[in-house]
Amino acid sequence: MIRPMIRLPLPLILVLALPACGGGSSSQTPSQLHRPGMANPASVYCAQRGGRLEIRTEGAGQSGYCHLPGGHTVEEWELYRDAEPL
Repeated sequence: MIRPMIRLPLPLILVLALPACGGGSSSQTPSQLHRPGMANPASVYCAQRGGRLEIRTEGAGQSGYCHLPGGHTVEEWELYRDAEPL
Protein backbone atom coordinates (compact mmCIF):
# COMPACT_ATOMS: atom_id res chain seq x y z
CA MET A 1 0.00 0.00 0.00
CA ILE A 2 1.32 3.41 -0.95
CA ARG A 3 0.89 6.21 1.55
CA PRO A 4 0.09 9.67 0.29
CA MET A 5 2.92 12.15 0.73
CA ILE A 6 2.28 14.79 3.38
CA ARG A 7 2.62 18.28 1.98
CA LEU A 8 3.87 21.00 4.26
CA PRO A 9 3.24 24.59 3.35
CA LEU A 10 6.31 26.34 1.95
CA PRO A 11 6.45 29.06 4.66
CA LEU A 12 6.56 26.37 7.36
CA ILE A 13 9.44 24.62 5.58
CA LEU A 14 11.35 27.91 5.33
CA VAL A 15 10.79 28.73 9.01
CA LEU A 16 12.08 25.30 10.01
CA ALA A 17 15.11 25.49 7.68
CA LEU A 18 16.15 29.06 8.50
CA PRO A 19 17.93 28.32 11.82
CA ALA A 20 20.13 25.79 10.03
CA CYS A 21 21.47 28.60 7.82
CA GLY A 22 22.49 30.84 10.72
CA GLY A 23 26.13 31.22 11.63
CA GLY A 24 25.41 30.76 15.29
CA SER A 25 26.29 33.21 17.99
CA SER A 26 29.72 33.87 19.37
CA SER A 27 30.55 34.94 22.89
CA GLN A 28 33.71 36.68 21.65
CA THR A 29 33.86 40.42 21.18
CA PRO A 30 34.97 41.80 17.78
CA SER A 31 38.39 42.72 19.18
CA GLN A 32 38.88 39.12 20.30
CA LEU A 33 37.85 37.80 16.90
CA HIS A 34 40.43 39.91 15.05
CA ARG A 35 43.34 39.54 17.45
CA PRO A 36 46.56 38.69 15.61
CA GLY A 37 47.83 35.22 16.36
CA MET A 38 51.52 36.04 16.29
CA ALA A 39 53.57 38.87 17.78
CA ASN A 40 55.82 41.08 15.67
CA PRO A 41 59.19 39.27 15.80
CA ALA A 42 61.13 42.55 15.69
CA SER A 43 59.20 43.87 18.70
CA VAL A 44 59.74 40.61 20.57
CA TYR A 45 63.47 40.75 19.82
CA CYS A 46 63.64 44.33 21.11
CA ALA A 47 62.05 43.25 24.41
CA GLN A 48 64.37 40.24 24.67
CA ARG A 49 67.34 42.59 24.40
CA GLY A 50 65.97 44.64 27.32
CA GLY A 51 64.72 47.41 25.06
CA ARG A 52 61.64 49.59 25.28
CA LEU A 53 59.54 49.90 22.12
CA GLU A 54 58.28 53.27 20.88
CA ILE A 55 55.85 53.56 17.95
CA ARG A 56 56.27 56.75 15.91
CA THR A 57 53.81 58.02 13.32
CA GLU A 58 55.67 59.19 10.24
CA GLY A 59 54.72 60.25 6.72
CA ALA A 60 54.48 56.71 5.35
CA GLY A 61 52.75 55.25 8.41
CA GLN A 62 54.06 53.98 11.71
CA SER A 63 57.51 52.68 12.65
CA GLY A 64 58.76 51.04 15.79
CA TYR A 65 61.95 52.18 17.49
CA CYS A 66 63.76 50.17 20.13
CA HIS A 67 65.36 52.12 22.99
CA LEU A 68 68.13 49.77 24.12
CA PRO A 69 69.84 49.82 27.51
CA GLY A 70 72.77 52.20 27.32
CA GLY A 71 70.84 54.87 25.42
CA HIS A 72 71.10 53.54 21.84
CA THR A 73 67.89 53.84 19.76
CA VAL A 74 67.43 51.84 16.55
CA GLU A 75 64.52 51.05 14.24
CA GLU A 76 63.16 47.69 15.41
CA TRP A 77 63.34 45.88 12.05
CA GLU A 78 66.88 47.13 11.46
CA LEU A 79 67.88 45.70 14.85
CA TYR A 80 66.15 42.41 14.06
CA ARG A 81 67.65 42.07 10.56
CA ASP A 82 71.15 42.72 11.91
CA ALA A 83 70.68 39.86 14.38
CA GLU A 84 68.78 37.50 12.04
CA PRO A 85 70.28 37.81 8.53
CA LEU A 86 68.47 36.06 5.68
